[in-house]
Amino acid sequence: MTALMFLPWYDWLALLWFFGLWFGYARFSGSTSQATLLQTTNRYRRYWMEQATARDPRVLDGIIVQGLSSSPSFFASTTIIIIGGLLALLGATDKASEFVREIPFAVRTSVLVFDLKVMLLASIFVYAFFRFTWSMRQYTFAALVIGSMPDPGDFAAGKFDRKHFADRAGKMLGMAAETFNGGVRAYYMSFAATAWFFSSLAFAVATAAVVVILYSREFRSEVLHVLRD
Repeated sequence: MTALMFLPWYDWLALLWFFGLWFGYARFSGSTSQATLLQTTNRYRRYWMEQATARDPRVLDGIIVQGLSSSPSFFASTTIIIIGGLLALLGATDKASEFVREIPFAVRTSVLVFDLKVMLLASIFVYAFFRFTWSMRQYTFAALVIGSMPDPGDFAAGKFDRKHFADRAGKMLGMAAETFNGGVRAYYMSFAATAWFFSSLAFAVATAAVVVILYSREFRSEVLHVLRD
């Protein structure tokens, strides 16, 4: 009997619900025609790069890019610590599982199932780490694109296409922001996965609640209304 066979059917159903909502929502938010927070801020990134083509020197733009890249750098460092803590927890699952059993309303499970739940959390943070580090690299590429922009006088003289450079740099910044957004979304979903330690029902409810929160912030937040106005 394999380790996976120790999971009852309702745990499998909760897992399918979790991954279905997570990746389904990610696909929906990336392909919908509705204005999202990311799509709206991408317009501002395009406006910013259009202004950068007329700016000399572009020190301000470099400082802004460096500031933006500090967020994924911080999250990547934090994620490494979290992964290390979760791997250390696997070495003390007997005590940890006993502690969880003492929590009111928590379902009693075997140590093996507890290990599987910890591994799910660790996998989520590994995914988030790759997203954050890739976002950092994309911000580096965007900085290179900004640094390679010709002199504003050359744009004014018509030697280079201003729109082409602004579109390319803005798209690079948007890709970096989208990748970072995926890592932050994984952090949100990790809170839903934590509810699995209590019960599969709490896991399913927490997953739905997190997706509702994500939707409200990306599609219905006051920040989005201000940016759109």
